[in-house]
Amino acid sequence: MSDKLKKLKKVPVFKNEDEERNFWATADSSDYVDWKNAKKGVVFSGLKLSSKNITIRLPENLINAIKRKANMLDVPYQSYMETILHKEFMVRDK
Repeated sequence: MSDKLKKLKKVPVFKNEDEERNFWATADSSDYVDWKNAKKGVVFSGLKLSSKNITIRLPENLINAIKRKANMLDVPYQSYMETILHKEFMVRDK
């Protein structure tokens, strides 16, 4: 079928991010989006990654060491911990 005549499918309404992620992992986006007319360089500045609070038990001396290092870097210790975890697990997966 010619690209000009191709009728786009309607994107389903998703109950949650997991459902949407699973859908797009298998769907061909060109069936739903006219990429030839899409705008390039669009920035979604208001988007935030989903996050989830967790509770973790760590030895007190480890927490103190993390806090000292974060203080030397002038960053909040929880942000510092997040950076360490991100570097360890997200950068390697690429």
